[in-house]
Amino acid sequence: MTPGINRVKTWILIAALGGLFVLIGSWLGGTQGAFIALVIALVFNFAMYWWSGSIAIATTRSKPVTEQEYPELYRIVRELANADRLPMPQVYVSDMAQPNAFATGRNPQNAKVAVTKGILQILDERELRGVLAHEMSHVANRDILVSSIAAAIGTAITFLARFALFFGGDDDRGGSPFALLAAWLLAPIAAAIIQMAVSRSREYQADESGSYLSRDPEALASALRKLDATVKQVPPPATVSPAEAHLFIMNPLAGFRGSGFSSLFSTHPPTEKRIERLDEIAAQLRGGSPIGG
Repeated sequence: MTPGINRVKTWILIAALGGLFVLIGSWLGGTQGAFIALVIALVFNFAMYWWSGSIAIATTRSKPVTEQEYPELYRIVRELANADRLPMPQVYVSDMAQPNAFATGRNPQNAKVAVTKGILQILDERELRGVLAHEMSHVANRDILVSSIAAAIGTAITFLARFALFFGGDDDRGGSPFALLAAWLLAPIAAAIIQMAVSRSREYQADESGSYLSRDPEALASALRKLDATVKQVPPPATVSPAEAHLFIMNPLAGFRGSGFSSLFSTHPPTEKRIERLDEIAAQLRGGSPIGG
């Protein structure tokens, strides 16, 4: 899937979330309800835009590190930032024993890239470079902002659905106890499915963009194999919540394998499918064909 198609798909999903949100607000109180819903969404989005990065750093117990402490890590991040013409992000290391990595921050000028001590122990330099290229691609693609919008709207939809159950909908629009119960149950599920579809789309995009950046998709594929084999064996700190799972290169909360219904609720694509796509990109790069061509 080409980057352009991925971006279109992502914003279609964001639009679907927004449309569901407005419908619930309108159903609760007509035009006035839709306006109140919009205000709530703006508040959630504002909070996520400004503070999601700091929250993620705090809950993962990540600490800023110096170049003297981690010279190899700094060198790789700096090389990737220069190659992608990005500002040098702040570099953090988490005490988490679970092998993982994430990027956060509202824009490239305020980006933070974090790795766990666990990932530094199991990846070689080439694999670490592949992972960091993936994370730097999240920064370049402004995925943190996109994911924050999706998370904020999804949370607001859940809030509105709970509000509808306790305060009722607009009687003129046919609100009934059964309809309210259905909204209470189904609206948050629909929002979660769409939000997680956004997250999966951005993970595929970062895999692809990171392959362009590093010119070494096999390294990321090798890293994903190692992470998939070990990440679920070591639990993350209890402070890491499901709301932050989408930030990581692998779902820190055990992730979702499998396919079918359970995969609808996964924040990440199946590792096998990610590796298949990376293998295809590698074959294209070896053959000199453009990725997605």
